[in-house]
Amino acid sequence: MLTTILAAGATTAAKGDSPYGLVPALRDGGLISQTVFGILVLFLFVSLYILFTKVFEQQKIINQGKRVRQTFWASNSLREGAAKLEKNSAYKQLVDDGIEAQDQHSRLTDPVEAHDWLHGSLARSEASINSQLNGGLAFLATVGATAPFIGLFGTVIGIYRALIKIGAAGQASIDTVAGPVGEALIMTALGLVVAVPAVLAYNFLQRRNKAIAENLSSFSNDVLGYLASNGAVRPTAPRTTAGAANRPTGTTTAGQAGGVQTKA
Repeated sequence: MLTTILAAGATTAAKGDSPYGLVPALRDGGLISQTVFGILVLFLFVSLYILFTKVFEQQKIINQGKRVRQTFWASNSLREGAAKLEKNSAYKQLVDDGIEAQDQHSRLTDPVEAHDWLHGSLARSEASINSQLNGGLAFLATVGATAPFIGLFGTVIGIYRALIKIGAAGQASIDTVAGPVGEALIMTALGLVVAVPAVLAYNFLQRRNKAIAENLSSFSNDVLGYLASNGAVRPTAPRTTAGAANRPTGTTTAGQAGGVQTKA
């Protein structure tokens, strides 16, 4: 008796299943619709992965920049300051490349202006860091530009299938065209769902990269000034409010090593 009741319930549930859901639409759409759906879903997950990994990477460099401003220029030399930075820090890479370029300049057989040599080496190092930061953004731009058209392709296939069903049935009944048209609408919506976050993520990451690049460029110029002046020119190390209140009023010049204050 129980077996009969369960079998009857299962039959009723099977009859009550809607034929117009996502899974039935993909099943009826065939290989083309399933491929389009798979590509769009893959685009979505890869875009989200790039977004979260790049935000983490950018935030790490931003935090490194804050620590550099607080402690680096209080060091007695670039080598001492570089030892305080994180091993894989972008700022440490700039300092190490600057020190290496200074050492290499003394071994050059063809005379080259020291400033030009150092500037070129730091510029290459800065460009390398910016290139790493921009990694993956081209994929986001590609997804934002192509996802709507991929969804539109799925829409065209769905409408085409609807027209075929109408022609085969000889009449445009709702139950004949509802499935293919629903599939077409799903593909259009999915294309927009994938494209819009990709475009927003691209613009967001680009804006943060621009701010990071400006900070790196400023730090690179400071390192260049230090190397070109043998340490005579360096930014003033930031002071706490309490420490500044106990010092006499005066002006600080960038050309003084250590940022020594002089009376105005």
